[in-house]
Amino acid sequence: MSDVVTVSPQETRVEPVKASSPSWFIARINAVSRIIGALLLCIPMFISLDVVSASTALGIEFVLLWIGGVAPWTVCRKTWPVWIAAAGSFISVFLYGRTSGEILWQGGWIVISEGSVNLAIATAIRVAAIAVPGVILALGLDPTDLADGLVEILHFSPRFVYGGLAGLRMFTLLQEDWRALGLSQRSRGLGDGNAIARALSQAFGLLVLSIRRATKLATAMEARGFGSSAPRSQARISRLKPVDWIFYVICLAVPLASIGVAVGTGNWHFAFQGV
Repeated sequence: MSDVVTVSPQETRVEPVKASSPSWFIARINAVSRIIGALLLCIPMFISLDVVSASTALGIEFVLLWIGGVAPWTVCRKTWPVWIAAAGSFISVFLYGRTSGEILWQGGWIVISEGSVNLAIATAIRVAAIAVPGVILALGLDPTDLADGLVEILHFSPRFVYGGLAGLRMFTLLQEDWRALGLSQRSRGLGDGNAIARALSQAFGLLVLSIRRATKLATAMEARGFGSSAPRSQARISRLKPVDWIFYVICLAVPLASIGVAVGTGNWHFAFQGV
C-alpha cells in the first residue's frame, strides 16, 4: 500500500511574511527588483564624475531612504565600509590624481592641484552615491527569494540557480566543519605543533570534506530531476507587482535627475573624459 501525498494548489499557498529589509518599502518589493533597481541606480552614475551630480544623487538617496523608514544615521551605521572605501578613494585621487589648474603643493611623486582636489571630492561622493543604496538594498535579501525570482521572472536555468543556492547554503557549515576538525586534531594530540602546519592540514581536511559533501549534494539534486530538460513546477510564486515598477521608476529617476541638475548648472563632467 502506497502513501498518497496531497499537494496544495500553488495559488493557495501562503508564505509567512519575513522581515527582509529595514525599510518598509524595500521589504515589499521582489528580491530580483532589488538587483535590477541597484543597476538602474548605479549604471548612469558611472558616466558622471562631478561634485554636483554625485552630491545631488546622494542627498536624494538619503531622503528617499528616510521616507522608506531608514534614518540617515542608520544608513551611515549600516554602510560604514562604504565610507571607508570613499575615504580611501579620496586620499588616493587627492595625492596622485590628474594634475590640472593651480598646483597647491608638490613633493616627490605627490602633486596636489585644484583639479586633483575637485576630482578627489567628486570621486569620494560618487563612490558613496553608488554603493550606499546597493548595500541598503542587499540588507536582509533572502537567497531563496532571489533564486525563485531569477528562475520565474528572469527565466534563468533552475539547475544553475538552485545548484548555486544549495552551494551557498553549504557555506554556513564551513565554520562548524573547521571547528570540528580542530577539535578532532586536538583530541588526537595533533593540535599543539606548528600553527601553520596545523592550519594547512586542517584546510586540506576541510577541502576533502567539502568535495564529498558537494558530490552527495549533486547526486541528490540529480535524483530530484534537476538534470532533466523537462519543465519544472515551482514551490513558491515570484511575480512582479505594481510596487516593483514604481521602484524601477524611482531608481531610474534619481541618477537622471542628479545628472540633469549637473548639466543645468554647467558642472557636469563625463567620467571617461580628461579633467
